[in-house]
Amino acid sequence: MSLHAQTIHELHKKLKKKEITATEITEDVFKRIESVEDKLHSYVHLCRDHALEAAKAADKIIQTKKDFSPLTGIPMGLKDIFLTKGRPTTCASRILEGYIPPYSATSASKLFEHNIVLTGKLNMDEFAMGSSTETSVYGPTRNPWNLDYIPGGSSGGSATAVAAGECIAALGTDTGGSIRQPASHCGIVGLKPTYGRVSRYGVIAFASSLDQVGPIAKDVTDCALILQAIAGWDPKDSTSLNLPVPDYNKALNPTIKGLKIGIPEEYFVEGMDPEVTHAVKTAIETYKKLGAHCEPVSLPHTEYAVATYYIIAPAEASSNLSRYDGVRYGYRNQQSKDLIETYKKTRTEGFGNEVKRRIMLGTYVLSAGYYDAYYLKAQKVRTLIRKDFEKAFKTFDVLITPCSPTPAFKIGEKTSDPLQMYLSDIFTINVNLAGLPGMVLPCGLSSKGLPIGLQIIGPHFGEEKILQAGFAFEQATDWHTKRPPL
Repeated sequence: MSLHAQTIHELHKKLKKKEITATEITEDVFKRIESVEDKLHSYVHLCRDHALEAAKAADKIIQTKKDFSPLTGIPMGLKDIFLTKGRPTTCASRILEGYIPPYSATSASKLFEHNIVLTGKLNMDEFAMGSSTETSVYGPTRNPWNLDYIPGGSSGGSATAVAAGECIAALGTDTGGSIRQPASHCGIVGLKPTYGRVSRYGVIAFASSLDQVGPIAKDVTDCALILQAIAGWDPKDSTSLNLPVPDYNKALNPTIKGLKIGIPEEYFVEGMDPEVTHAVKTAIETYKKLGAHCEPVSLPHTEYAVATYYIIAPAEASSNLSRYDGVRYGYRNQQSKDLIETYKKTRTEGFGNEVKRRIMLGTYVLSAGYYDAYYLKAQKVRTLIRKDFEKAFKTFDVLITPCSPTPAFKIGEKTSDPLQMYLSDIFTINVNLAGLPGMVLPCGLSSKGLPIGLQIIGPHFGEEKILQAGFAFEQATDWHTKRPPL
């Protein structure tokens, strides 16, 4: 098997035995990028020279130290939403054209402390606003399982790069499903931790009460290794929680006899693709064979999730994106007569249509006379959604649901209908509204050969439980070993 197709833990074992070097892995990954990147468009910025230097530095550590981090010498990509000192960070938007940050995001810095090899910055929906990676100013990313289809979003570049072997693993962000949904569509594993478990410092903000950083990898073990490295309190992030970080590797136990799994009735809705329903129900049968207790549960406020999310998220985006004015950094219109015209023209030319749509929607729901009717009411419904989950977790260890109502759809299929695009996230946004951890892993393929994902939801700071449940399923099936035909 080619080095680029292997997992972090497989490569780490070989590095420890001195069978391979970090430089060899990095060179193999960049050969893979050269062969498929023009088809996929996963990256917006490559760091080849820097990566080879980092690989050589990692090789010195590997040669001199008996024990080193499982991430040392591993080529990883970062979604273009993470600030990286001295490296372009644009959030796939024209308005951040040419921006070079003076510091790195905490989560990225933690990976650098583990001596990863940064391959580059990965494509995404502009400001993480999208479900298909079609709103990027750099153009769309394509699904490695079928180039006519979307890879999911907004972390589409991260998912395609991992699935196609253009990096071994990556970091993404998840505001309403942006790690889990592309992982589902690309046949890999994506984990959104509990809100506050991983620092958001240095991650360009979309919706501050919803955004969370997490790993995208080839299997559950790799997700656990990355989460171990990036989790923990950060004094620079006021929403980061000062709690001990458990040893996530100890959660990777295939024995789940007696595990109580809830199956939310509201997640099997009319209009769902029958192949998704079949794949998820087959996965539930696998859990029963492994000795888990699977029973239905009701989350009665699920139907209000999309409406609630698309009030709260745009409202917070409207506030966060007001800082992009063409004055201090990024793109600026040079033909303006005065400051007000500079603001208007810069923002008109710098933001894409989807970002403008959400800014306008968010500004409207926060405006005088509408705040109580929309934003305040949405926050109250959000509380009801969270309480539904809290009640369910008094009985169950984890919940299992589909990740997306359909497999990946064709590029361009939903770009003219924003509501249909928003409904792509119907099964993932509740997890963000409640601040819970959720993980997606492959559980099937459609008749068109497109991946189908299974979502596992845990209680607050229940990452160990979802890792255990995911690992058990992975060991009992072979879906995680399937690779795209590209």
